Amino acid sequence: MAFNAVKFARRWLAFLPEGRRLELYPPWWMMRIKVLALENEWRHIRIRLPLTWASRNMGGSMFGGFQASLADPIAPLACSKVFPEFHVWTRHLSMDFVRPGISDMELRFDFPPEKEVEIREELARRGRSTPSFEYGLYDSQGRLCTKVVCVVAIRPPEYLKGVGSAAA
Repeated sequence: MAFNAVKFARRWLAFLPEGRRLELYPPWWMMRIKVLALENEWRHIRIRLPLTWASRNMGGSMFGGFQASLADPIAPLACSKVFPEFHVWTRHLSMDFVRPGISDMELRFDFPPEKEVEIREELARRGRSTPSFEYGLYDSQGRLCTKVVCVVAIRPPEYLKGVGSAAA
């Protein structure tokens, strides 16, 4: 059986606040993220991604891969907290690098109440939903550097049994 870092963290690091557990998640720990806000049951998230020697590319700005690694799971994690009875994952992720990130970056994600209502209605009607979220990474002056669009798959637990998932 393979080592699952998420299950390990849930069991052995449960005494820590959720934000601190995110900071200790191995890929993000090595990126030295800092959770600035994790509020309202994951509906308001702010995370600092520092520009370091490891995250800086040859042009002096932050590697897009560092930004993508942080941005990818944020919307699905928020959805899994809001809709815990469903399986959730990233269906599609696109990033538009509007300007170079030449300072620490701040990921800003908000889960709008109207989006939550819309998803709940679709889950009640269809039993599944595939919402799209827009959020971004901002530089130290508050300017949008990277626009993120994440499409999330929200499916009932029995869905994975039909596709032969390793999670089943």
